[in-house]
Amino acid sequence: MILVTGATGSIGRHLIDQLAHTEVEFRALVRDRAKGRDLGCDYVIGDFDDPASLAPAFEGVDRLFLNGPGAQAVDGEQPMVRQLGAAIDAAAAAGVERVVKISVWHAAPGGLLSEGAHWELDRRLAASGLPWTVLQPSGFLQNLLGPAAFTPDGRLISRYGDGPISHIDCHDIAACAATLLTGPARPGETFVLTGPEALTDAQLADRLALALGRPVDRTVLTPEALAAALAGQGAPLAFANDLADLLRGAAAGSLAEVTTAVPDLLGRPARTVDEFFAANLPALRRLADGGRP
Repeated sequence: MILVTGATGSIGRHLIDQLAHTEVEFRALVRDRAKGRDLGCDYVIGDFDDPASLAPAFEGVDRLFLNGPGAQAVDGEQPMVRQLGAAIDAAAAAGVERVVKISVWHAAPGGLLSEGAHWELDRRLAASGLPWTVLQPSGFLQNLLGPAAFTPDGRLISRYGDGPISHIDCHDIAACAATLLTGPARPGETFVLTGPEALTDAQLADRLALALGRPVDRTVLTPEALAAALAGQGAPLAFANDLADLLRGAAAGSLAEVTTAVPDLLGRPARTVDEFFAANLPALRRLADGGRP
Protein backbone atom coordinates (compact mmCIF):
# COMPACT_ATOMS: atom_id res chain seq x y z
CA MET A 1 0.00 0.00 0.00
CA ILE A 2 1.35 3.40 -1.03
CA LEU A 3 0.46 6.49 0.99
CA VAL A 4 0.55 9.69 -1.06
CA THR A 5 1.06 12.92 0.88
CA GLY A 6 0.70 16.31 -0.76
CA ALA A 7 -1.97 14.59 -2.85
CA THR A 8 -3.85 17.76 -3.80
CA GLY A 9 -0.74 19.61 -4.99
CA SER A 10 0.83 20.00 -8.41
CA ILE A 11 2.86 16.78 -8.15
CA GLY A 12 0.42 14.79 -6.03
CA ARG A 13 -2.53 15.10 -8.40
CA HIS A 14 -0.43 13.81 -11.29
CA LEU A 15 0.84 10.95 -9.13
CA ILE A 16 -2.70 9.99 -8.11
CA ASP A 17 -3.75 9.93 -11.78
CA GLN A 18 -0.78 7.79 -12.75
CA LEU A 19 -1.13 5.30 -9.90
CA ALA A 20 -4.82 4.93 -10.76
CA HIS A 21 -3.72 3.29 -14.03
CA THR A 22 -1.71 0.62 -12.20
CA GLU A 23 -2.79 -2.33 -10.10
CA VAL A 24 -0.93 -1.02 -7.05
CA GLU A 25 -2.97 -0.19 -3.97
CA PHE A 26 -2.63 3.39 -2.79
CA ARG A 27 -4.43 6.03 -0.80
CA ALA A 28 -4.08 9.76 -0.33
CA LEU A 29 -3.49 11.61 2.91
CA VAL A 30 -5.63 14.76 3.08
CA ARG A 31 -6.70 17.19 5.76
CA ASP A 32 -10.04 18.02 4.17
CA ARG A 33 -12.63 15.35 3.48
CA ALA A 34 -14.16 17.24 0.56
CA LYS A 35 -10.78 17.51 -1.15
CA GLY A 36 -10.27 13.80 -0.57
CA ARG A 37 -13.56 13.01 -2.30
CA ASP A 38 -12.57 15.25 -5.21
CA LEU A 39 -9.46 13.13 -5.81
CA GLY A 40 -11.62 10.16 -6.75
CA CYS A 41 -9.44 7.62 -4.96
CA ASP A 42 -9.15 5.98 -1.56
CA TYR A 43 -8.12 8.57 1.02
CA VAL A 44 -7.52 8.97 4.73
CA ILE A 45 -7.77 12.05 6.94
CA GLY A 46 -4.59 13.22 8.65
CA ASP A 47 -2.68 16.38 9.41
CA PHE A 48 1.08 16.95 9.64
CA ASP A 49 0.35 19.45 12.42
CA ASP A 50 -1.40 16.71 14.43
CA PRO A 51 1.10 13.84 14.72
CA ALA A 52 -1.46 11.67 16.55
CA SER A 53 -3.60 11.69 13.40
CA LEU A 54 -0.81 10.17 11.33
CA ALA A 55 -0.52 6.76 13.01
CA PRO A 56 -3.94 5.55 11.76
CA ALA A 57 -3.15 6.91 8.29
CA PHE A 58 -0.04 4.71 8.11
CA GLU A 59 -1.80 1.45 8.99
CA GLY A 60 -0.99 -1.12 6.31
CA VAL A 61 1.33 1.29 4.45
CA ASP A 62 4.64 -0.06 3.16
CA ARG A 63 5.60 2.74 0.74
CA LEU A 64 5.40 6.49 1.23
CA PHE A 65 5.45 9.42 -1.19
CA LEU A 66 6.55 12.31 1.02
CA ASN A 67 5.77 15.81 -0.12
CA GLY A 68 4.40 18.85 1.63
CA PRO A 69 4.03 22.62 1.63
CA GLY A 70 6.74 24.86 0.25
CA ALA A 71 8.71 27.60 1.91
CA GLN A 72 6.76 29.63 4.42
CA ALA A 73 7.54 32.32 6.95
CA VAL A 74 6.23 31.73 10.46
CA ASP A 75 8.12 33.51 13.23
CA GLY A 76 11.39 33.02 11.38
CA GLU A 77 10.94 29.26 11.06
CA GLN A 78 10.03 26.85 8.28
CA PRO A 79 7.03 24.81 9.51
CA MET A 80 7.73 22.09 6.94
CA VAL A 81 10.65 20.83 9.06
CA ARG A 82 8.29 20.03 11.91
CA GLN A 83 5.45 18.89 9.66
CA LEU A 84 7.35 16.51 7.40
CA GLY A 85 9.47 15.44 10.33
CA ALA A 86 6.31 14.15 11.98
CA ALA A 87 5.53 12.15 8.84
CA ILE A 88 9.03 10.64 8.84
CA ASP A 89 8.58 9.61 12.48
CA ALA A 90 5.19 8.08 11.70
CA ALA A 91 6.63 6.16 8.75
CA ALA A 92 9.46 4.79 10.88
CA ALA A 93 7.03 3.74 13.60
CA ALA A 94 4.85 1.98 11.01
CA GLY A 95 7.78 0.07 9.51
CA VAL A 96 7.46 1.62 6.06
CA GLU A 97 9.78 -0.15 3.62
CA ARG A 98 10.33 2.58 1.02
CA VAL A 99 10.13 6.38 1.03
CA VAL A 100 10.30 8.62 -2.04
CA LYS A 101 10.69 12.22 -0.90
CA ILE A 102 10.42 15.45 -2.83
CA SER A 103 13.26 17.73 -1.83
CA VAL A 104 14.65 20.82 -3.54
CA TRP A 105 17.63 21.36 -5.82
CA HIS A 106 20.67 22.79 -3.95
CA ALA A 107 19.42 21.71 -0.53
CA ALA A 108 22.29 22.63 1.79
CA PRO A 109 23.01 23.41 5.44
CA GLY A 110 22.09 26.99 6.18
CA GLY A 111 20.42 27.30 2.78
CA LEU A 112 17.77 29.91 2.20
CA LEU A 113 14.12 29.00 2.83
CA SER A 114 13.28 25.54 1.48
CA GLU A 115 16.92 24.80 0.62
CA GLY A 116 17.87 24.80 4.28
CA ALA A 117 14.62 23.21 5.44
CA HIS A 118 14.87 20.31 3.02
CA TRP A 119 18.52 19.76 3.92
CA GLU A 120 17.41 19.23 7.52
CA LEU A 121 14.60 16.93 6.44
CA ASP A 122 16.77 14.92 4.06
CA ARG A 123 19.27 14.34 6.87
CA ARG A 124 16.47 13.39 9.25
CA LEU A 125 15.13 10.90 6.72
CA ALA A 126 18.60 9.41 6.20
CA ALA A 127 19.04 9.04 9.96
CA SER A 128 15.62 7.44 10.44
CA GLY A 129 16.66 4.02 9.20
CA LEU A 130 13.99 4.15 6.48
CA PRO A 131 15.05 3.17 2.95
CA TRP A 132 14.80 6.42 1.03
CA THR A 133 15.13 7.97 -2.41
CA VAL A 134 15.16 11.75 -2.86
CA LEU A 135 13.98 13.75 -5.87
CA GLN A 136 15.28 17.30 -6.34
CA PRO A 137 13.35 19.02 -9.15
CA SER A 138 14.13 22.22 -10.99
CA GLY A 139 11.54 24.98 -11.37
CA PHE A 140 7.97 23.77 -11.94
CA LEU A 141 6.32 24.63 -15.24
CA GLN A 142 3.04 24.48 -13.30
CA ASN A 143 4.05 27.76 -11.66
CA LEU A 144 3.02 29.37 -14.95
CA LEU A 145 -0.56 28.36 -14.15
CA GLY A 146 -0.64 30.15 -10.80
CA PRO A 147 -2.01 33.57 -9.89
CA ALA A 148 1.47 35.14 -9.70
CA ALA A 149 2.58 34.15 -13.22
CA PHE A 150 0.80 36.93 -15.13
CA THR A 151 -0.17 40.52 -14.44
CA PRO A 152 -3.90 41.34 -14.38
CA ASP A 153 -3.61 42.61 -17.96
CA GLY A 154 -2.03 39.35 -19.18
CA ARG A 155 1.70 40.10 -19.17
CA LEU A 156 4.04 37.24 -18.28
CA ILE A 157 5.97 38.18 -15.13
CA SER A 158 9.71 37.62 -15.56
CA ARG A 159 11.71 37.10 -12.37
CA TYR A 160 14.93 35.43 -13.49
CA GLY A 161 16.61 38.16 -15.55
CA ASP A 162 18.66 36.55 -18.31
CA GLY A 163 19.17 33.32 -16.37
CA PRO A 164 18.08 30.13 -18.13
CA ILE A 165 15.90 27.74 -16.10
CA SER A 166 15.61 24.02 -16.84
CA HIS A 167 11.87 24.00 -16.06
CA ILE A 168 10.24 20.60 -15.48
CA ASP A 169 6.64 19.49 -15.89
CA CYS A 170 5.23 18.12 -12.62
CA HIS A 171 3.80 15.27 -14.69
CA ASP A 172 7.39 14.03 -15.08
CA ILE A 173 8.21 14.48 -11.40
CA ALA A 174 5.17 12.35 -10.55
CA ALA A 175 6.14 9.76 -13.17
CA CYS A 176 9.61 9.45 -11.64
CA ALA A 177 8.05 9.04 -8.19
CA ALA A 178 5.63 6.40 -9.50
CA THR A 179 8.50 4.48 -11.07
CA LEU A 180 10.46 4.52 -7.81
CA LEU A 181 7.41 3.54 -5.75
CA THR A 182 6.19 0.70 -7.96
CA GLY A 183 9.37 -0.52 -9.64
CA PRO A 184 12.76 -1.60 -8.33
CA ALA A 185 13.86 0.38 -5.29
CA ARG A 186 16.77 2.83 -5.56
CA PRO A 187 17.63 3.26 -1.87
CA GLY A 188 20.07 5.96 -0.89
CA GLU A 189 20.01 7.72 -4.27
CA THR A 190 19.24 11.36 -5.04
CA PHE A 191 18.05 12.46 -8.46
CA VAL A 192 18.09 16.04 -9.76
CA LEU A 193 15.12 16.27 -12.12
CA THR A 194 15.05 18.82 -14.94
CA GLY A 195 13.35 19.39 -18.23
CA PRO A 196 15.17 18.73 -21.53
CA GLU A 197 16.34 22.33 -22.03
CA ALA A 198 16.99 25.53 -20.14
CA LEU A 199 15.16 28.67 -21.29
CA THR A 200 15.34 32.30 -20.27
CA ASP A 201 12.14 34.17 -19.46
CA ALA A 202 12.34 35.88 -22.84
CA GLN A 203 12.63 32.53 -24.63
CA LEU A 204 9.77 31.16 -22.55
CA ALA A 205 7.56 34.07 -23.62
CA ASP A 206 8.48 33.51 -27.27
CA ARG A 207 7.57 29.82 -27.03
CA LEU A 208 4.29 30.67 -25.31
CA ALA A 209 3.55 33.19 -28.07
CA LEU A 210 4.00 30.42 -30.65
CA ALA A 211 1.60 28.18 -28.72
CA LEU A 212 -1.02 30.95 -28.42
CA GLY A 213 -0.54 32.23 -31.94
CA ARG A 214 -0.04 35.82 -30.80
CA PRO A 215 2.60 37.96 -29.05
CA VAL A 216 3.08 37.66 -25.30
CA ASP A 217 4.28 40.75 -23.46
CA ARG A 218 6.41 40.58 -20.32
CA THR A 219 6.78 42.55 -17.13
CA VAL A 220 10.25 42.28 -15.61
CA LEU A 221 10.24 42.07 -11.82
CA THR A 222 13.64 42.52 -10.18
CA PRO A 223 14.48 40.67 -6.94
CA GLU A 224 14.43 44.00 -5.13
CA ALA A 225 10.97 44.81 -6.47
CA LEU A 226 9.70 41.38 -5.49
CA ALA A 227 11.02 41.76 -1.94
CA ALA A 228 9.40 45.17 -1.63
CA ALA A 229 6.09 43.86 -2.98
CA LEU A 230 6.06 40.91 -0.57
CA ALA A 231 6.95 43.12 2.38
CA GLY A 232 4.19 45.50 1.35
CA GLN A 233 1.76 42.58 1.44
CA GLY A 234 2.76 41.76 5.01
CA ALA A 235 5.42 39.10 4.48
CA PRO A 236 8.31 39.21 6.98
CA LEU A 237 11.19 41.21 5.56
CA ALA A 238 13.69 38.39 6.15
CA PHE A 239 11.53 35.98 4.16
CA ALA A 240 11.14 38.48 1.31
CA ASN A 241 14.87 39.16 1.19
CA ASP A 242 15.75 35.45 1.24
CA LEU A 243 13.40 34.81 -1.66
CA ALA A 244 14.98 37.70 -3.55
CA ASP A 245 18.41 36.17 -2.98
CA LEU A 246 17.19 32.83 -4.39
CA LEU A 247 15.97 34.64 -7.49
CA ARG A 248 19.37 36.31 -7.88
CA GLY A 249 20.97 32.88 -7.78
CA ALA A 250 18.60 31.58 -10.46
CA ALA A 251 19.32 34.64 -12.60
CA ALA A 252 23.02 33.81 -12.27
CA GLY A 253 22.44 30.26 -13.52
CA SER A 254 21.78 28.11 -10.44
CA LEU A 255 18.89 26.31 -12.21
CA ALA A 256 20.40 26.17 -15.69
CA GLU A 257 21.86 22.65 -15.71
CA VAL A 258 20.02 19.97 -17.66
CA THR A 259 20.32 16.44 -16.24
CA THR A 260 19.47 13.03 -17.69
CA ALA A 261 17.68 11.79 -14.57
CA VAL A 262 14.17 11.89 -16.07
CA PRO A 263 15.00 9.88 -19.21
CA ASP A 264 17.21 7.57 -17.16
CA LEU A 265 14.33 6.76 -14.80
CA LEU A 266 11.48 6.76 -17.31
CA GLY A 267 13.11 5.48 -20.47
CA ARG A 268 11.73 8.44 -22.44
CA PRO A 269 12.63 12.10 -22.84
CA ALA A 270 11.43 14.65 -20.34
CA ARG A 271 8.41 16.66 -21.48
CA THR A 272 9.25 19.83 -23.33
CA VAL A 273 7.94 23.31 -22.62
CA ASP A 274 6.00 23.10 -25.87
CA GLU A 275 4.30 19.86 -24.77
CA PHE A 276 3.39 21.51 -21.47
CA PHE A 277 1.91 24.51 -23.26
CA ALA A 278 -0.12 22.25 -25.56
CA ALA A 279 -1.50 20.28 -22.60
CA ASN A 280 -2.50 23.45 -20.70
CA LEU A 281 -3.37 25.82 -23.53
CA PRO A 282 -6.89 26.85 -22.37
CA ALA A 283 -5.64 27.86 -18.91
CA LEU A 284 -2.63 29.69 -20.32
CA ARG A 285 -4.77 31.49 -22.89
CA ARG A 286 -7.12 32.65 -20.13
CA LEU A 287 -4.22 33.99 -18.06
CA ALA A 288 -2.61 35.70 -21.04
CA ASP A 289 -5.97 37.29 -21.79
CA GLY A 290 -6.07 38.79 -18.31
CA GLY A 291 -8.34 36.17 -16.78
CA ARG A 292 -7.97 34.33 -13.49
CA PRO A 293 -6.37 30.87 -13.15
